[in-house]
Amino acid sequence: MTFSIVARDGDSLGIAVASKFLAVGAVVPVAECASGAIATQAWANLRYRPDGLELLRQGNDASATLAELVAADPGRADRQAGIVDAKGGSATYTGTGAMDWAGGTSGPGYAIQGNILTGPEVVAEMVKVWLAQAELPLAHRLLEALAAGDAAGGDRRGRQSAALLVVSPGGGYGGGSDVSHDLRVDDHANPVSELRRLIGIHDFLFQRPDPAECLELTGDLGSEVRTLLGSLGHPQPDLDVALSELAGIENFEERLVPGRIDPVVLEYLRRLVTGT
Repeated sequence: MTFSIVARDGDSLGIAVASKFLAVGAVVPVAECASGAIATQAWANLRYRPDGLELLRQGNDASATLAELVAADPGRADRQAGIVDAKGGSATYTGTGAMDWAGGTSGPGYAIQGNILTGPEVVAEMVKVWLAQAELPLAHRLLEALAAGDAAGGDRRGRQSAALLVVSPGGGYGGGSDVSHDLRVDDHANPVSELRRLIGIHDFLFQRPDPAECLELTGDLGSEVRTLLGSLGHPQPDLDVALSELAGIENFEERLVPGRIDPVVLEYLRRLVTGT
């Protein structure tokens, strides 16, 4: 009833999943930076998530972890799971009772699997796109692989939900956690497309800019930004204070750089004022 990709890229780990199932993101994925990432699906055994992470913490690799989870599970014939460990080791499992089409494959740093699919082309296309998009950040690379599986047919029962979970050291909001992405589309006619829309919003709000690419708030630019902020109700003499005020309303705090402005934020301010 589900297709997913579990993967590692550098220090980041993540899962992208879609299904004809309500709120699949609440069931399938779990990830931890120092341990690994797991997708549990088909007749999902939710114990695979905490138990699998614990086995990975103990130093087991993906293959050993998945083998132990399956061996201890009386319902193993109906299960499907994929694991990637923190070193990039990978493993996938499809029980003999998983509903057709069901199967998966794994390679260095990835495991891709699905059940009740239109056919093996779903997994094949996901692998193809995953391998071809190595230049993308992990979250976007996972999404492109998921979208390829969806375009190839995906879940043969239809579409309902999708999710993306990515962990990266200090990647969470304000650096206070490792969860850089936790996006869920719980019930939607086209959940993968909706997930793509959400990741675009996420990029704007939470992607931290390179300070070297930010523009100094001096001269004509400083004057323009002061005018823009004033028209938006933030006529502070200190531009950093005014930007911080607006960021607190618009939620782009992660893009603030003292004395400078992120070009993305500048364009956003211009569009807010012009209404375009």
